[in-house]
Amino acid sequence: MHDGWCFVCMCCCHKVEDQCIRRMSEQQSAPEQLAAGKSQGGAGATYKVLLFEFENFQGCKAEFSAECKDVTEKKLEKVGSLIVESGPWAGYDRHGFTGEQFILEKGEYPRWDTWTNSQNSYTLLSLRPLKVDSAEHKLHLYENPGFTGRKMEIVDDDVPSLWGHGFQDRVASVKSLNGTWVGYMYPGYRGRQFIFERGDFKHWNDWEAPAPQIQSVRRVRDMQWHKRGCFTVPDPAPAPGPDPDPAPAPPATAGAS
Repeated sequence: MHDGWCFVCMCCCHKVEDQCIRRMSEQQSAPEQLAAGKSQGGAGATYKVLLFEFENFQGCKAEFSAECKDVTEKKLEKVGSLIVESGPWAGYDRHGFTGEQFILEKGEYPRWDTWTNSQNSYTLLSLRPLKVDSAEHKLHLYENPGFTGRKMEIVDDDVPSLWGHGFQDRVASVKSLNGTWVGYMYPGYRGRQFIFERGDFKHWNDWEAPAPQIQSVRRVRDMQWHKRGCFTVPDPAPAPGPDPDPAPAPPATAGAS
């Protein structure tokens, strides 16, 4: 069993506690960060994102440091690429923070398919800063609406496959107790994205999902608390190359029988 998750029928193991203690001892504690206003959601937080009309950061450019319900009001007919200088942000394919959601962490996004791989939408029409209120992360997933049925608890961990940890793909309600999370319809952080800020989500309609299906979840990281930076999908292992040709046989020596 993985250190960072457990089902409701099991007690929290000491490994999880030790893991959390080690992480917090290596960096400033969450209360100290919040008191200093250094959280992305705190009073001293700064947000900045640059939107470009065309791919590869070309064409008209607009800069945002606060939410925007309609990016076309900034004289952008469309968004072809973007750069998040400080964040994280939530993007949407419709006006007014509705429609398909995209998590935008610090980094460069030269094409629309770098911020989504669901292939359902290539537009981005509104966006807002995301609050990251804690360095710690805890999430409860429930099989049925109203926080009923089987339950899975995830603590300070990313889960690329719920099936791989013995939980089904049906997730009909969610409690985000600490931190900000993003769920995906398919394993390996693929497909449509669903953002879970701190709070209760009694029904999959609350996170604008077409069905109660989530197969992978991960944390949205605050770079001031996690020095390794934001999440990146690991590259697939390279395919093995063809076997080398066998060495040629040595030439026969003169006079050999």
